[in-house]
Amino acid sequence: MPIEKQLSIFMENKPGRLSHICNALADAGINIHAMSVHDTMDHAIVRLLVDDPNKALILLEEDGVYIVSQEVVVLQTENKPGIIASVAQKLFRADINIEYAYCTATKNQDLGCLVIKTKDAEQTLEILEEL
Repeated sequence: MPIEKQLSIFMENKPGRLSHICNALADAGINIHAMSVHDTMDHAIVRLLVDDPNKALILLEEDGVYIVSQEVVVLQTENKPGIIASVAQKLFRADINIEYAYCTATKNQDLGCLVIKTKDAEQTLEILEEL
């Protein structure tokens, strides 16, 4: 269960913006491992886990993209009922607030992936290492 650097992009929510970012990363040989897109009225927040976050950050900043990086905990979990509830309960008992999270797994996968953002990734990692 590593701590990874996640990239958060604030951009206009209009056709072609996400495609532009994904193509720029692909053209630079940067692989996207996870992506979450949340819309607001006319803007979107795109969160990415990539294989070279430092290179991606520089590339997109040079392209004029508003981008920041944050540490997140990436947790590989069993794909069964109650796992996310267990994670949330452990963090609640430790008085750690989950600022946001996203996860994925398909029906036929035994394992899933949960990305968690808190104020202190190191402390979160310590609490969750017992899972």
